[in-house]
Amino acid sequence: MKQKFTFTLAILLMAGMTAFAQQIQMPQASPSAKIAQKVGLTDVTVDYSRPSTKGRKIFGELVPFGEVWRTGANGATIISFSTDVEIDGKKVPQGQYAIYSIPGKSEWTIILSKDTKLWGTIGYDPKNDLMRFQVELNKLSRVYETFEISFNNMTDTGADLSIKWDQTRIDFRIVTQVDAIVMAQIKELVLDKNATDATLLYSAANYYFTNQKDIPLAYTWITKSVESDPKYWTVHLKAKIELALGMKTEALESAKRSKELAIEAKNPDYVSLNDRLIKSIR
Repeated sequence: MKQKFTFTLAILLMAGMTAFAQQIQMPQASPSAKIAQKVGLTDVTVDYSRPSTKGRKIFGELVPFGEVWRTGANGATIISFSTDVEIDGKKVPQGQYAIYSIPGKSEWTIILSKDTKLWGTIGYDPKNDLMRFQVELNKLSRVYETFEISFNNMTDTGADLSIKWDQTRIDFRIVTQVDAIVMAQIKELVLDKNATDATLLYSAANYYFTNQKDIPLAYTWITKSVESDPKYWTVHLKAKIELALGMKTEALESAKRSKELAIEAKNPDYVSLNDRLIKSIR
């Protein structure tokens, strides 16, 4: 009798486990999303959920004015930075943060919280805020049916994080470290080691020239690079640096050489670049 009872109990447990494993899969009301963007030299990612309006009035009703909002749906919206960044003129250390917000009629308060484990705003505590700042609200002519976060206005050193839903849009700027990181690499790999590698010398010369640092030093590096391994793009940079230094005769010669190399390599873009450069020198 005892064996029969044990056998029956085992069958019931297995049936229960099978029923649990065979749950019906349904679409999420607010599906999860993840966006990633390289901003300068920094990897920025945002994990969030995307609610839709579904005919509802959003701001002022579904999302009340003046109250802390999860800035999305489900769990807190999480933003991650692979390096230190700057937002609203303040340093934000590398790491992960929850994005909360307090929507208003004409402006929002954006909150970066160090507490990234909450479900929405349940348990939110201002003492965990890293920072708060205000952003202006923009009213849109088009309607965003589904909540959306994106990156816009990309530059070498920053990007706008844009939050859009219904007919409301807010943006804030993320500024990343570039110059300090690049200059540290140039010091380590080029200056300290007295580099002879043509690619490293070209990269250092290009950065110095593009950012108007030490142009004579950039010329020294690009000259060594071209002497070691001439390529149409390195010779073209040499021509531009020579022109910047007032060396028109040398710049013209280098531009012609770069064009010849570009023709051999069948690169029409650099042929055109050199044609324009030659025309500007003459």
